[in-house]
Amino acid sequence: MSTIQNILAFNEQFVENREYEQYRTDKFPEKKLAIVTCMDARLTELLPKALNLRNGDAKIIKNAGAIVTQPFGNIMRSVLVAVYELGAREVVVIGHHDCGMTGLNSKVVVSHMHERGITEDTIRTLNNSGIQLDRWLTGFDNVQESVERSVGIIKNHPLLPPGTPVHGMIIDPTTGKLDLVVDGYGE
Repeated sequence: MSTIQNILAFNEQFVENREYEQYRTDKFPEKKLAIVTCMDARLTELLPKALNLRNGDAKIIKNAGAIVTQPFGNIMRSVLVAVYELGAREVVVIGHHDCGMTGLNSKVVVSHMHERGITEDTIRTLNNSGIQLDRWLTGFDNVQESVERSVGIIKNHPLLPPGTPVHGMIIDPTTGKLDLVVDGYGE
């Protein structure tokens, strides 16, 4: 059985047994939080537990590295929708130690693309079209600086309501220990 077939078979039983009932909530975050964090699989269950979050407590926006690079990109749009339409009143950026984006090298990523069938012509066309793969596929060297940079982009966004607290944290993906690196109340 394939991974998708296994998921669908489990889901059929999940729905049939009404196991979803324990997770029922609405679309408005109970704790009024929007969280930008990494897609790292180690954080799937650990992060909510470490923050004492239950289903429905926060809007959790995930991407590679918890990085906000574009003030008008998808991550920032999600933050603004969470604030204006879904009742979030605070934003937290949570990076983590041992992140796969630490030291990510765009040239290595592109070489992996070549190995998987992406042609040099495709890469050249993208570069000639103004897509800066070197910038787009680059990670960071220091997780704290990355979190601080992302907090700064959100905090200084012209469409974020003035006075919205934007915090920055780093979580240990092994223990769940949180370190506050930007106190959004203190600014």
